Amino acid sequence: MKEGALSFKEKVAYGMGDAGCNMIGGAIMLFLNYFYTDVFGLAPALVGVLLLSVRVIDAVTDPIMGAIADRTTTRWGRFRPYLLWVSVPYVLFSVLMFTTPEWSYNSKVIYAFVTYFLMSLTYTAINIPYCSLGGVITADPHERVACQSYRFFMVGIATLILSSTLLPMADFFGGADKAKGYQMSMGVMAIIALFMFLFCFSSVKERIQPAVPSKHALKSDLKDVWKNDQWVRILLLTFCNVCPGFIRMAATMYYVTWVMEKSTSFASMFISLGVVGMMIGSALAKPLTDKYCKLKVFFWANIILTIFSCGFYFLDPHATTLILVAYFILNIMHQLPSPLHWSLMADVDDYGEWKTGKRVTGISFSGNLFFLKCGLAVAGAMVGFLLSAYGYNAGATQQSDHAINGIMLLFTIIPGVGYLITAGVVRLLKVDRETMRTIQADLEIRRRNYRELNEYHNAKNTQDADIPSVPLNSKELKHE
Repeated sequence: MKEGALSFKEKVAYGMGDAGCNMIGGAIMLFLNYFYTDVFGLAPALVGVLLLSVRVIDAVTDPIMGAIADRTTTRWGRFRPYLLWVSVPYVLFSVLMFTTPEWSYNSKVIYAFVTYFLMSLTYTAINIPYCSLGGVITADPHERVACQSYRFFMVGIATLILSSTLLPMADFFGGADKAKGYQMSMGVMAIIALFMFLFCFSSVKERIQPAVPSKHALKSDLKDVWKNDQWVRILLLTFCNVCPGFIRMAATMYYVTWVMEKSTSFASMFISLGVVGMMIGSALAKPLTDKYCKLKVFFWANIILTIFSCGFYFLDPHATTLILVAYFILNIMHQLPSPLHWSLMADVDDYGEWKTGKRVTGISFSGNLFFLKCGLAVAGAMVGFLLSAYGYNAGATQQSDHAINGIMLLFTIIPGVGYLITAGVVRLLKVDRETMRTIQADLEIRRRNYRELNEYHNAKNTQDADIPSVPLNSKELKHE
């Protein structure tokens, strides 16, 4: 096995970590808006406020968690232990978030805010170390893309399990009681997620240590990470890249239910078909980037997505076969850039170490995760606000033409505009293939020199310790 290469088991195990996150995160992206409005009973605009409000707290907790992870020292590494320590609280709060208490409306609003906050806090505590882990298990850029491809393929499997079983399980457990059905179904997903986290923890190894370990205060690390101009740009890319897909995902249940006028079982099949397309997209990332620069692949994928997503608006929603085929292709193209995006985060971390001399992986990835969560919140809030603006009524037997058009825009045109903006942001990055080869070579020399210097000092200290102490002056001799 070549240096830097990862085994099949370790790639799968690393992917299992995000698969575990996605057993919960996928439910949030696909069903939370719909659950809050049509099951829990919140007003759409209030759901938008809820999703946005917690992000204010993340602005504080995310960098703190990144700094804590950077400074964690255990026999398991800096980032891996959090998969063990935080997995149980995370899955527990996720189930509580999908639980509907039989309380007054105001009390339920407070409950929704508290449980969503606790879920978000534990998500931060497990996901920032997990994402940072991807930057330290190998230094090989090609292996990073391969690892992220496995990751998103495993995420696809998790999402496929979720999308194909959650709604049928909700019907099975709850029947007419949708609230009970969602709670029990999420309990099953939480148990599966827990085992995925533990498998990832037990099978992945951290290999990369900073050339110069960070021992500075959090303020110093935050100041240094902003010197990495590529990090600042990838934060913007993270925000822009997540918004279009999440807007469409959050609008999917509304599109299938009200625009296509299909049943819950069809919605489950529809979403599952899209997930299969996403898995194929993840698998295509590695062969494409073996041949082409990942920045070029990222850019052109988003240009194609812009055209395809906007064109979707003009399709007849009742031409079921055409919609299914178009949705399948759209999801292939949508997921293709995702492994490239996370691989670029690790490359940008290398760029920062190369430029500033400091590697602050936890803070670097915490910034990306914060902007990702901001993107998810803004996208989810946009769905809630626009549904409200277009006159969506969750309790109605039929929606107005105005509301139907709003749902169609959320599913097609608005994501299309987001893809175009994302393509423009990709052009700002300069960590292309040739640049990364130079950076990797320079960093390897620095790390080797640092190891040799440490070995020299350790050997010298050991040698000095073996030499018996002798009196230094005549007074000491007389005293002896």
